[in-house]
Amino acid sequence: MFAGKLLKAIVFSCLLAATCWPGSVRAETQLLMVEQEGCEWCDAWNREIGEVYHKTDEGKRAPLRRQDLFAAWPDDVTIRGQIHFTPTFILLVDGREAGRIEGYPGENFFWPLLAQLLNRTPRGPDTKEGNGS
Repeated sequence: MFAGKLLKAIVFSCLLAATCWPGSVRAETQLLMVEQEGCEWCDAWNREIGEVYHKTDEGKRAPLRRQDLFAAWPDDVTIRGQIHFTPTFILLVDGREAGRIEGYPGENFFWPLLAQLLNRTPRGPDTKEGNGS
């Protein structure tokens, strides 16, 4: 009887530790679009993808966040280098750059490039593993 209760207590403790352990907390993932006024490629992305992005699996996994190239840089974002082209799409994990797509190569190339970035990024415990879109 005592061994059964002890075993239940150990299992409960392990489950509690697994859900509270820092490594098991889901990272916040965002797609930062750096853009500028008058950018024809930014406009093309907005027309072809911008209106549906938030409805896609990718958009749900990495919600879009916008940043004007010439505006003050947000304090909660750290990137690896300068931005040379707009649009530049930076995949952020907990505010740090995990990868980027420079420029907009058209929707037929954008989705596979984004899928590559997302597939290299750890998923949280409440998301499905898989190939993405």
